[in-house]
Amino acid sequence: MSKQTAKQPIPKFKTEAQERAYWESEPNGHDSTVHVDWTKAQKVKMPNLKPTTKTISLRLPQHLLDSIKVAANARDVPYQSLIKVWLQEKLHSH
Repeated sequence: MSKQTAKQPIPKFKTEAQERAYWESEPNGHDSTVHVDWTKAQKVKMPNLKPTTKTISLRLPQHLLDSIKVAANARDVPYQSLIKVWLQEKLHSH
């Protein structure tokens, strides 16, 4: 087994741009193993993170949108949320 070398502290950066430049410098970027002992890393769960969303434009016939809004109102949920639930359910059924 090889002897572990002392880890260097991660430099302090004034801006995110400086930090990005540091990690992207060198031919293949700085190697984080110089600073971090990844053998001691632990998995963590972050249950409060919200998934990234993307805004899209979707053209629907007015009668279809009206029907979706009625269904959403009956369930007391926003119609866009109902559309997302229905799309997710349909995706999982296939």
